[in-house]
Amino acid sequence: MKSLIEHARTFPSRIHDQKEEFALLAQGQRPQALFISCSDSRVVPALFTGARPGDLFELRTAGNIVPRHRPQAACGVAGSLEFALQVLQVPDIVVCGHSHCGAVQALMRAPSPRNLPLLRRWLNGAGYQRGSQTPWQLQGLGEDPGQVTQRHVLTQLEHLKSYPSVARRVTSGRLRLHAWFYTVETGEVLARVPGTSVFKPL
Repeated sequence: MKSLIEHARTFPSRIHDQKEEFALLAQGQRPQALFISCSDSRVVPALFTGARPGDLFELRTAGNIVPRHRPQAACGVAGSLEFALQVLQVPDIVVCGHSHCGAVQALMRAPSPRNLPLLRRWLNGAGYQRGSQTPWQLQGLGEDPGQVTQRHVLTQLEHLKSYPSVARRVTSGRLRLHAWFYTVETGEVLARVPGTSVFKPL
């Protein structure tokens, strides 16, 4: 924690030459994209995208899970999505999974963690039901965890489409959806080839 505190303490002096850029940020934001990624500390979107302050509206959840739309549910994901679309008018949404994801590894095991009841409830929002084709069943067929994670990303992308505001914007061409996969050990970013479930390097 000490290094984080020291960095925060000296930050104003280190951006002194960029004070005009930061002053503009105080007037409002116009991010290029809503970036939905995992809470994992090894995933730093600005690091591998080169995003500057104001470029990304970030939404981070365990396992980059996007619960399906439920009109009456009080949900931080839904609220952030609503703000990104209706106020910020973002033209792109990226759902980005990553290698060695603890949440996906938990989903690949049955049952979900019993000693973490709140996490277990959250993982239930990933959209997989017992007895259906779920990640942990697929693992039994010898599939690579990275491929399971990529399919998990596509599932969350489908959940996004269950939100009427997303569906309308996608249909009208005002919104583009992207599925990414970040490889922690190499820094490589893969993206889903449009119209397929295949991920290839950007």
